[in-house]
Amino acid sequence: MKYLARTTDGRPLLGDGEGFVPLAAAVPDAASVGDVLPRAASGTLPDLDDVPADRIDREHVRFGPPLSRFGKLWGIGLNYADHAGDLDEQRPDEPASFLKPATAVTGPGGPIRLPPADLSDGVTAEAELAVLIGRECRTVDEEAVDDVIAGYLPVIDMTAEDVLQRNPRFLTRAKSFDSFLVVGPTIAVPDEPPTLEELTVRTIVNETVAAENEVRNMLFPPREIVSFHSEVMTLQPGDLFSTGTPGAKKIDPGDHVRASVETIGTVDAPVVR
Repeated sequence: MKYLARTTDGRPLLGDGEGFVPLAAAVPDAASVGDVLPRAASGTLPDLDDVPADRIDREHVRFGPPLSRFGKLWGIGLNYADHAGDLDEQRPDEPASFLKPATAVTGPGGPIRLPPADLSDGVTAEAELAVLIGRECRTVDEEAVDDVIAGYLPVIDMTAEDVLQRNPRFLTRAKSFDSFLVVGPTIAVPDEPPTLEELTVRTIVNETVAAENEVRNMLFPPREIVSFHSEVMTLQPGDLFSTGTPGAKKIDPGDHVRASVETIGTVDAPVVR
């Protein structure tokens, strides 16, 4: 597994299980993580053993968002049958997708800023596996999706549930407050197409697992989600798909939230108002 990341002051990095090096030392013509997303999708990122730079241990890196700016931010609702049942919702026959604004993104460590209580006093947090597009594409067969995916990362998605419950057409507003999408510190770039079905996604609040499930239990697996939306529009490097949560937990100021995606990584953030 390789990893793409940025420091809090914007320096791009390439890493592996042993540490990180400056991205420019590995790919001299790359000025940003965005520059190498196509290489990540094609599996041509260099091995760090061949890079003339000493690794920096992960514990000594302060991570910011792995991209300075993401592209389209897609969310997928009700993608685990168990979660749909918890919400008394019918299982959708097609991916129940929505878009979030770029201003919803915050980096690892957050914080998650709850809106004023008079706007919403019922925000929930949801751990999700996110898929990052690495190459521009349109109308991609599901079998070819791995060729356009740069990598994967954990995210924490938020929903103002009390806003949504007033009217399902308020979904965009309920999902769009600032800091309502916490992105993981690193983009995991597998050396081989991963067996995603075996991964477990966990929503953890105050060190207690609030919900967990395996990707195999998604109604629409990640590759199908990418293929489906590529029929609707052109996908571009930096577009992100949050593939759905195993379950949500109401959060309050002072809470601490973590999204854990097995083998991909974790991201956490405190909750403030």
